[in-house]
Amino acid sequence: MSKAVSIITEQVRIRVRRDGVDLGSDHALAHRYVHDEVQRYSERALGGSVPLLADEGLATKQIVATLTGFGALQPFLDDPEIEEIWINGPAKVFVARHGVPELTGLDLTDIEVRDLVERMLQSSGRRVDLSSPFVDAALPDGSRLHVVRPDVTQRYFAVNIRKFAKRLGDLRKLVELGSLTQQAAEFLRICVLAGQNILVSGATQSGKTTLLNALLASARVTERIVTVEETFELDLSARDTVAMQCRQPSLEGTGEITLRRLIKEALRMRPDRLVVGEVREAEALDLLIALNSGLPGMCSIHANGARDALSKLSTLPLLAGRNIDSSFVVPTVAESIDIVVHCELESHGGRRITEIIAPSGQVNGAVIEASTIFSLLRGTLEPTGSYPTKTAKFRASGFDLATVLAGRTA
Repeated sequence: MSKAVSIITEQVRIRVRRDGVDLGSDHALAHRYVHDEVQRYSERALGGSVPLLADEGLATKQIVATLTGFGALQPFLDDPEIEEIWINGPAKVFVARHGVPELTGLDLTDIEVRDLVERMLQSSGRRVDLSSPFVDAALPDGSRLHVVRPDVTQRYFAVNIRKFAKRLGDLRKLVELGSLTQQAAEFLRICVLAGQNILVSGATQSGKTTLLNALLASARVTERIVTVEETFELDLSARDTVAMQCRQPSLEGTGEITLRRLIKEALRMRPDRLVVGEVREAEALDLLIALNSGLPGMCSIHANGARDALSKLSTLPLLAGRNIDSSFVVPTVAESIDIVVHCELESHGGRRITEIIAPSGQVNGAVIEASTIFSLLRGTLEPTGSYPTKTAKFRASGFDLATVLAGRTA
């Protein structure tokens, strides 16, 4: 921030404290206060007492962003082409534009980074300090914030902001973007309508949440959908939806609400479909128990491939305690999960579905048997000729798999 802008910003802050107003809740008032101080400063600059402002309009925007938004980061947050922002250090601020990372020319100070973190956490009620060096929170616009502070990090705060964007509406939009073919989209549509339990896998930023939203857009309008997440990311348009997120413990160490607790509570809310934003730990056991009871559901998981996702989902429930055995978990995964869809982030930033498999419900040793229904052939997601083994739900819903997998609409 230039010396002139710093001087004006401080003058506005002095006036705000004196008048007892809140610029954060009144954007028009903020612009008026900043405009007044910019004009006063320019008059003084003409007299030679302070440095001249190179661009009054730009200075006004910067100061308003500092006082009401998130300072130097606000232009990146306002840029619709930028999907993610992260800070490794005051002079190492990165953004991802269309999936491709780039180093910005932004040069902050350590104090500015700390101030930004405090301001971003104000509306969330969450904190980051020596006793709680990690924090996940949502910004007012729904963007996801993750912060790690020293001494867990070596020297500086590590900040990551995954911007909230209006999700792509449905599977048709993903087809238009080339993420999957029309035939694969139609197959996934009938999977949702038939109440199949769907596991979405992929690496970070591969499009798992976007795909979950698109799949859920295919659900029947009469369905009651209950979602549970660590922090809100899903953006559903369904008319009957309840969304819940976790809560960190208070300063006294009380009041924590975990994903395991949320899944159990969700089952008391008469869901027609349960959606877990992402399974990472022992909550996988609670999800499997819910799905195995006949409740349709969806979730996402970090994995390198569709079959890896099944293996990982067979391992996570073991974290729930010593009395949980793989002889119970592996068959339960095989029986509960009907479809696995794997997403990938390409080197140029594009996102696409590369594989769709269908577990048979059978286990061979410790390996869950599964048929590959669609795979990437010559750069295109093509049907392999295999069919899901578990067809009861499709038949009960009146869908003809042969028609869809032959390339005709059900």
